[in-house]
Amino acid sequence: MANNRRVERVASLIKREISQMVMLDIKDDRVGAGMVSVTDVDVSGDLQHAKVFVSIYGTPEAKAETMEGLRAATGFVRSELGQRLRLRRTPEIMFKEDLGMERGTKVLSLINQLSQERADKGLSDDGLESDPAGDTESGASAAAPTDLTLPGEDLEGDAE
Repeated sequence: MANNRRVERVASLIKREISQMVMLDIKDDRVGAGMVSVTDVDVSGDLQHAKVFVSIYGTPEAKAETMEGLRAATGFVRSELGQRLRLRRTPEIMFKEDLGMERGTKVLSLINQLSQERADKGLSDDGLESDPAGDTESGASAAAPTDLTLPGEDLEGDAE
């Protein structure tokens, strides 16, 4: 079994090589239907399996078509990796769509929507109604105490 540093290094090399293949070497027109970016590669500890996460920009139809093209090119990608990386055994390649960007965008839009709804209702970020006078909910002033003397400090001037 390979150590973690070797697994990370192999994953980095696989990511770089597959990125180049997607841009230059894969001739399948389906892969060009959506803009493809290799976001991450997860290699198993024994270097036998590699999950290649790709982010695809475009319509849902273009995404499905691109994933189909990538899956069809798996054999070509694996044989090219074997020639380029010179590993004892070339890992099995599995392409997975990375939905992280879409999820992040969806979460941000929900947060913005909630912020807008709160602003429309006149609520502050902590859920309390905002008061234009600046007073807190209890009506008391939130000013800091004015006693600035330190323990052991003599203000009377009775220093000995």
